Amino acid sequence: MKVVNLKQAILQAWKERWSDYQWAINMKKLFPKGATWDILNLAEALLEQAMIGPSPNPLILSYLKYAISSQMVSYSSVLTAISKFDDFSRDLCVQALLDIMDMFCDRLSCHGKAEECIGLCRALLSALHWLLRCTAASAERLREGLEAGTPAAGEKQLAMCLQRLEKTLSSTKNRALLHIAKLEEASSWTAIEHSLLKLGEILANLSNPQLRSQAEQCGTLIRSIPTMLSVHAEQMHKTGFPTVHAVILLEGTMNLTGETQSLVEQLMMVKRMQHIPTPLFVLEIWKACFVGLIESPEGTEELKWTAFTFLKIPQVLVKLKKYSHGDKDFTEDVNCAFEFLLKLTPLLDKADQRCNCDCTNFLLQECGKQGLLSEASVNNLMAKRKADREHAPQQKSGENANIQPNIQLILRAEPTVTNILKTMDADHSKSPEGLLGVLGHMLSGKSLDLLLAAAAATGKLKSFARKFINLNEFTTYGSEESTKPASVRALLFDISFLMLCHVAQTYGSEVILSESRTGAEVPFFETWMQTCMPEEGKILNPDHPCFRPDSTKVESLVALLNNSSEMKLVQMKWHEACLSISAAILEILNAWENGVLAFESIQKITDNIKGKVCSLAVCAVAWLVAHVRMLGLDEREKSLQMIRQLAGPLFSENTLQFYNERVVIMNSILERMCADVLQQTATQIKFPSTGVDTMPYWNLLPPKRPIKEVLTDIFAKVLEKGWVDSRSIHIFDTLLHMGGVYWFCNNLIKELLKETRKEHTLRAVELLYSIFCLDMQQVTLVLLGHILPGLLTDSSKWHSLMDPPGTALAKLAVWCALSSYSSHKGQASTRQKKRHREDIEDYISLFPLDDVQPSKLMRLLSSNEDDANILSSPTDRSMSSSLSASQLHTVNMRDPLNRVLANLFLLISSILGSRTAGPHTQFVQWFMEECVDCLEQGGRGSVLQFMPFTTVSELVKVSAMSSPKVVLAITDLSLPLGRQVAAKAIAAL
Repeated sequence: MKVVNLKQAILQAWKERWSDYQWAINMKKLFPKGATWDILNLAEALLEQAMIGPSPNPLILSYLKYAISSQMVSYSSVLTAISKFDDFSRDLCVQALLDIMDMFCDRLSCHGKAEECIGLCRALLSALHWLLRCTAASAERLREGLEAGTPAAGEKQLAMCLQRLEKTLSSTKNRALLHIAKLEEASSWTAIEHSLLKLGEILANLSNPQLRSQAEQCGTLIRSIPTMLSVHAEQMHKTGFPTVHAVILLEGTMNLTGETQSLVEQLMMVKRMQHIPTPLFVLEIWKACFVGLIESPEGTEELKWTAFTFLKIPQVLVKLKKYSHGDKDFTEDVNCAFEFLLKLTPLLDKADQRCNCDCTNFLLQECGKQGLLSEASVNNLMAKRKADREHAPQQKSGENANIQPNIQLILRAEPTVTNILKTMDADHSKSPEGLLGVLGHMLSGKSLDLLLAAAAATGKLKSFARKFINLNEFTTYGSEESTKPASVRALLFDISFLMLCHVAQTYGSEVILSESRTGAEVPFFETWMQTCMPEEGKILNPDHPCFRPDSTKVESLVALLNNSSEMKLVQMKWHEACLSISAAILEILNAWENGVLAFESIQKITDNIKGKVCSLAVCAVAWLVAHVRMLGLDEREKSLQMIRQLAGPLFSENTLQFYNERVVIMNSILERMCADVLQQTATQIKFPSTGVDTMPYWNLLPPKRPIKEVLTDIFAKVLEKGWVDSRSIHIFDTLLHMGGVYWFCNNLIKELLKETRKEHTLRAVELLYSIFCLDMQQVTLVLLGHILPGLLTDSSKWHSLMDPPGTALAKLAVWCALSSYSSHKGQASTRQKKRHREDIEDYISLFPLDDVQPSKLMRLLSSNEDDANILSSPTDRSMSSSLSASQLHTVNMRDPLNRVLANLFLLISSILGSRTAGPHTQFVQWFMEECVDCLEQGGRGSVLQFMPFTTVSELVKVSAMSSPKVVLAITDLSLPLGRQVAAKAIAAL
């Protein structure tokens, strides 16, 4: 029995009327073992022969059904063969094909190679397109039948088509395979969308409501395929979100000058990770702002908070609006947030009492101006609050009724900042007196702090500082001048110098520093600030060359101070005087120590130093502070006495304009400069008080208590309260400075792992995440690079990873990883730059770049594995076991965060593949679940791109992770290899 080809074999079987199993046996005899039935296109050949006549050939169809049931042919080859049939007029043939599809369309699978699994995705896409075309043809026939009066036949076929469509699409696995196919073949998906539109038009006139709703349901399922990963349920049962609250408090207290965009991105990250509904999210922002206003210390901090709430936050919301799906929706959400806020009457009453005005009214006006609320909403909300305020306790007492509220002053200060910036742009040499008048006005009362707060909140502080640096530079030297212009120049120099010192101390020196320009000369003030100005955490060397200028200049300055009755102003080079004063003070101190100068002479000299320009006194004290640190206990007395002399005001008729105002600023600068050294030397210097605490958040740690106790104590209090206040944030920040990132993070994680109640652990995670925002990048490196690997590789610590603390730690780790990864391409914020950065070498030794030397992490893993040889060094691992999407995207692995993430996922992969299971395996599952829960999709920008592709097949073995959506979420579907891995894992489920 010699058969030439497949077609002849099928015909012979039909002629001889073989039964299905007999046919299968004979086919295997007739054809050699080498080629598979799919390569020979058996499914297509059978269908071709079965569909020759007007009705299908039942015998040949029985062969096909047998081939499907006995897995002679793959599902993809059958689907591809079906989708090639396009004569929809042959009802019986179409119905036979629909019956064949019914056999397997809801339980597709493939256990072959990745290419075969991708083939199944493509075949399913073709079959979906065929079903849509078939449904459209049946609907068309039904319409024609209705017109002709014979609807029954068409209706039956349409019902069959819709039933198969629904059956195919109701399987999440099938939709996941179609999702992959859509990315593989965008043009085919476009064809499906066209067919869907066409079908919709035809079915619109259908009278049968059951069929129409079934068709609409199928259409909805098809349209949901591209977005099946971005659907997350929002938390509707919670009303308080401590993370949002703490992020706002942290920014308002410590980072008023920060970029609005980075705050917006951070808030959006929290909103996404915690699935917070927009109205409650906006409400939490307002709540935090009001709490910040109420608890802010009087003075500069209060003004900063006012500017933050009424100038910066409306701008933040404007940017958040761009992230929302529609303008109208967002304004409704903001309106809804205000409706909730108005119910918090005690909070609003307290804020009104503190600010001496109707805060909500101002806030609503600002939101109205920014287009965040409609005019009708603003009026409605104002009316509600007005009615509420009538029942509030009487706020206005006689004495503060005439005081203008800070909110009004701040809102007025904002346009003034713009005007001052314009004034500062003019040529300084033309009308220095006019400029002096403007600056003098700025010094009175709290004008300067108001203007600086408004500038900081609106992002103008840097250009403000730049203008003052240029002015300061311009006034350092004047040639051939008379007394009047010399005194104006001295005043402009002094005021600009004091203002810049004040800005640096209040908002951080980063605001002052210009972007480094090669070849450009660095302005005097920048040079002085970087080398000579004491700051928190900056230790100065009093013998540094910057304090030792040209000796002739020093001698002439000493002579001038000692012999003149007052400071000369004409042709004075102020920058040279400021740089020489330190050496001059050293000479004078030595003369005093050795009895050459009497105390009366010292008084005269210090009066001369502070008599005309206060900046000389600031420069002198800056050096004295550095000098006192180096002296023994019994050598400090005269240096400290000199600081006392320089700090007191001069009572003289012969001072320059605005002397009292300048002295006030000088004293606040000196007080901040001396704070550290006075504490260390246990000395007190009484600085003339302005009635307001200039350093409200300074020296908060209780004396003589170990810092670990302070840390656990403050965390316990914060956890009990359920939210972080400004004072606690400052204590945490001080402890982070003192103990270092590892100590800080490790001890707080230990506290988290002690919690045993689920609601406590969840609250702890929300609070810890916000505390870690103090320096998220560094904390993440420590948490993912040191602490987690330590817990996961040491079996004696596995017990601490049990639920609930283990689940909580997994959640915290994912939140930190996502936040750091999304923001680490941006700049570190001002407050983070001040801190010592952990050395990148730490991470290179932990995770070396070259694969020659086994890394510490790999040795850690191998010591804990049964199959240690697999993990003993990176070179022993085959490329496929560690290949991840990040390598295909050529992500920079010199970056410590990328390196730490890649190694953490290698560790996760090894835990999943190991033979021992335990709490650490459970932890890995929670970690991955949280990744899936937080991510929109595991695309190029996500942390999951560092996961080796092989991890996917291991994860699917874990029952909780064996869902198609999880596979889609954890693989990078933008890569062909990612799609193959996903298809293989899903097809095998």
